[in-house]
Amino acid sequence: MAGCIFCNIARGEEPMTTILYEDEKFVSFRDQRPGAPHHYLVVPKMHVGNPSTLTNKDIPLVESLAEVGNKVLQEQGGNMEDKRLGFHWPPFNTVDHLCLHVLSPTSQMSLLSSTIYSTTFWFMTVEKLLEKLEAMPADQ
Repeated sequence: MAGCIFCNIARGEEPMTTILYEDEKFVSFRDQRPGAPHHYLVVPKMHVGNPSTLTNKDIPLVESLAEVGNKVLQEQGGNMEDKRLGFHWPPFNTVDHLCLHVLSPTSQMSLLSSTIYSTTFWFMTVEKLLEKLEAMPADQ
């Protein structure tokens, strides 16, 4: 999508962004304003809207994002026991492109970061999003 910063990053058009992981479907890189010592973003290469646009058909996509997020966190030496993976919910997302936040260790997050990335109406963990998608009717 033209003008989408995450699409530009996925196409390698943002030279200031170091890609930590890339495969045929996803890219991962460091968050510009980290909320934890390890804070990575995982985005689909294909433009996908924010998490509120997802349906139960997108469950495999969310699961794959989480798999990549865990892989990147482990490769980067993050704490696999003290982590949080989730999505900002509109209107609290800054880019309208699906983006998984991977944070670790959560015990070292500041009070502000703990609030921004806590399970609330503005941030949804992978588990909560999967529950929401699984509860949707099958035709959605």
